[in-house]
Amino acid sequence: MDLGLNDKVIMVAAASKGLGYGIARAVAQEGALVSIASRSQADIETAAHQLQAETGAQVMGFVMDATDAQSIQDWAQATQIHFGGIDGLVVNAGGPPTGGFDNFSDADWQAAFELTLLSSVRMIRAALPAMRQRGGGSILTLTSSSVKEPIDILLLSNVMRSGVVSLVKSLSRQLAPEQIRVNNLVPGRIDTDRVKSLDRLTAKRLGQTPNEQKAHQESLIPWGRYGTIDEFGKAGAFLLSDAASYITGETLIVDGGAMRTVW
Repeated sequence: MDLGLNDKVIMVAAASKGLGYGIARAVAQEGALVSIASRSQADIETAAHQLQAETGAQVMGFVMDATDAQSIQDWAQATQIHFGGIDGLVVNAGGPPTGGFDNFSDADWQAAFELTLLSSVRMIRAALPAMRQRGGGSILTLTSSSVKEPIDILLLSNVMRSGVVSLVKSLSRQLAPEQIRVNNLVPGRIDTDRVKSLDRLTAKRLGQTPNEQKAHQESLIPWGRYGTIDEFGKAGAFLLSDAASYITGETLIVDGGAMRTVW
């Protein structure tokens, strides 16, 4: 199937590794022009060179801080100057710290809001004018399985990412007349550094080794293993593409069947 991504300009945040990199690689393999961003100049330069070598695509790397409004705006502007427009945006950022309710101060809540929810608002706001000039586009947010089934040690993420999902649904209705689709993509246990870190934390709390914790988590997944960033990336490429032209306001879960919720 031709996803219709050839020569489309796709911005992917937090794309130097992990889930963001997986989507950036998948759209690059489909012929997209890719603008990737990350806080680390060394990491984003390495990722851009690697993507170009792997796919032959045109890739622009940009240093961007997801908690800084001007930095986000600069990324969008640089992408438009470099590629001539914006057709797709992947909203993504690192997760807030782990912990329970008594662990967090007002400052912790504010920082989580800035990192996860307000960054989503700012990225979308920065990309929308260029999409409107193009006559349409596709926006994809990356959240967490915690928006469906809250995770005990991820209180900040549970709350802020649920807000992102509400934003997605609201914007999908508002922007539909302008041919701009807005969807949400949820990873289950995908084999990333973030999941490895969570496994280590849980293993330490339970007196296990990380491998024991991973084996336990895999036993809860009907597919019997963690997903790969390539599998996740392909799902993201589909939602960004013309092949998903009648899908908006939805949340797609990529978790090997692990979730029990029917909604």
